[in-house]
Amino acid sequence: MGKQKMWKQCFFCELNPDKITRFLYLGEKIMSAIERIKDQLSSHAVVLYMKGSPDFPQCGFSGQVIQAMQECRAKFMYINIFEDQEVREALKEYSQWPTYPQLYINEELVGGCDIVMGLHSKGELQKLLAAVDCVVEASAA
Repeated sequence: MGKQKMWKQCFFCELNPDKITRFLYLGEKIMSAIERIKDQLSSHAVVLYMKGSPDFPQCGFSGQVIQAMQECRAKFMYINIFEDQEVREALKEYSQWPTYPQLYINEELVGGCDIVMGLHSKGELQKLLAAVDCVVEASAA
């Protein structure tokens, strides 16, 4: 059985007592939202930050990207940005990209829905995924 990371939420007051900042513990390490993003991206070759989940996308753009990823038989990690408001806001700063979904391959931002769909229509998305060994082989029937 694989080793799973156990996250614990913790709240800290900063110098301004009116502002409470949430951190997640990984073991003894305190991680800010930016550190969590970097950890997520470094831990997985393909990461999709989206609204909702692959089974239940909560916006049309996320749904379109999921459909393209499924057509490519992609292996990827997804992050539902509605489940972590700090990551949702910090990712905009980290990526300099204001909208969702956001697809990353090898820690690099590929883009949002329009870019991903354009790459998919040209067959380039499949090549990017294959280059990082994140395509599930078609089963022989």
